[in-house]
Amino acid sequence: MVATQDLRRPGLFALRTLAVAACYFAAGRLGLLRQLVVEGAVVTPIWPPTGVALTCLLLFGLGAWPGIAIGSLLVVMSITTPQLAVLGTLLGNTLAPLAAYYLLRKVGFRTDLARLRDGLALVFLGALAAMLISATAGAGLLVLTGKLAMSGFWLVWSAWWAGDAMGVLIVTPVLLALYATPWPPYPHRWKEAVGLTLVACGLIPLAAHSSVSLLFLVYPLLIWAALRFQLTGSMLCALFASVMATIAATDRVGPFAHLTGVEVMIKLQAFNGAMALTALLLSAVITEQLNTRRSVEQACQELVEVLEHLTAGESPQGRPPMDADDRG
Repeated sequence: MVATQDLRRPGLFALRTLAVAACYFAAGRLGLLRQLVVEGAVVTPIWPPTGVALTCLLLFGLGAWPGIAIGSLLVVMSITTPQLAVLGTLLGNTLAPLAAYYLLRKVGFRTDLARLRDGLALVFLGALAAMLISATAGAGLLVLTGKLAMSGFWLVWSAWWAGDAMGVLIVTPVLLALYATPWPPYPHRWKEAVGLTLVACGLIPLAAHSSVSLLFLVYPLLIWAALRFQLTGSMLCALFASVMATIAATDRVGPFAHLTGVEVMIKLQAFNGAMALTALLLSAVITEQLNTRRSVEQACQELVEVLEHLTAGESPQGRPPMDADDRG
């Protein structure tokens, strides 16, 4: 039996590594479909592989890191030949999710994102702090290899950092929510879910492509989704809105028309960041309040049961009190 388990473990590890690498590679290819050019460097407004990598680490542990490294290498090899700058980027893309995982575990992060502290930890530690590693490694090596002038370092660095951070803020909560949500989700609210989906599919593309700046119309949808469907609904809505805004920005249409590359990047990242923060933190607050309410209701129900036993002349343990003859 021990020998069989020992034989299975390497096989399971290999399959998990290949699965993580495949997911990372697929997310990378999706991210490369939409790009912006900043100071001659190509950057992605949202880099989904960072969210995929952090999710795999949170769900499977540190054993997922080889798959992340292999997936990152496959993405790099699909667009260029291995060089010093490429290897540095590969190292940064692997270390950044590992740093995010370590920081989140140090503060007791829970993958259900049912507490406000979990949402704040994901924002400030998992996204904003840890992704400094990949941005610094990538932009720094472009400067060291002469592919980027020092004058353009901070602009490219900020775009790189924002893209990686958006991958964590938008993709990681969606994957964690889908992993934890039973199927079908919210069966008693499926009509409302269909209505929200139809409204979102009609309103969000209109807001993203309208020449009039209507992106603010996304926020009522986020509030509706967070109030009724918590993390799953709000983050799926935020993901769809981010994709539509990114398409409009890279096509230079709607509110992103007639803007320079830098202006497009700033406007897009400001919208994506504000929207992701709103969806994530609002859903965390609502979920935390709902859990607190359920705990209070359960405590009240238990107290009512105890009082009913006492009123009926029974002890809290369910035994009738002894009379004088029994004691004698």
